[in-house]
Amino acid sequence: VVTRDDVEESLKAVFQFVKDKEQLLQDLRSQIEETKKKISEKQHERDYWLDYKNVGSKIHAEKISSLEKDISEVKYELERTEEYYREALKVVREENQKLFDRHMKLLSEEALKNAVGYLDKNCRREIEENEWLKEEVKIYRKEESDLKASVRLLEEENTNLVAKLIDIKLQRLRV
Repeated sequence: VVTRDDVEESLKAVFQFVKDKEQLLQDLRSQIEETKKKISEKQHERDYWLDYKNVGSKIHAEKISSLEKDISEVKYELERTEEYYREALKVVREENQKLFDRHMKLLSEEALKNAVGYLDKNCRREIEENEWLKEEVKIYRKEESDLKASVRLLEEENTNLVAKLIDIKLQRLRV
């Protein structure tokens, strides 16, 4: 015997079951929609990257190679410029050293002239004589070294002649 309550309960259970299934179906539809959106986004992203692979990557590769070429040219120019400035600095330093040496020489000569200007007549004459004596000493030393060299040559020549003379006398004695 089935009672009305049993039928109502059974209908409620079926109704609940249908309602649950509809809810599940609706959830699945919304998941399908979300999945379709994700697929669409991924498809769009895939199309973008394929397009980049086919066209954009070549453009970027050309830009990269162009930039690398520019970098190497800039490095080369930098090295050339660095070498030029290094040589220019060397030349300027040498020129400055020459100018400094010449300036110091002029200053020392000027200082000597000023110092001599403050001396009395006798001191100046002594300095001039001293300079003359220095030149004379140089001349005599040169002559002395020349004479010593001449004496050495003459002594060697005399030694050779005496040796020859002794050899000749020995030969005569043997005869």
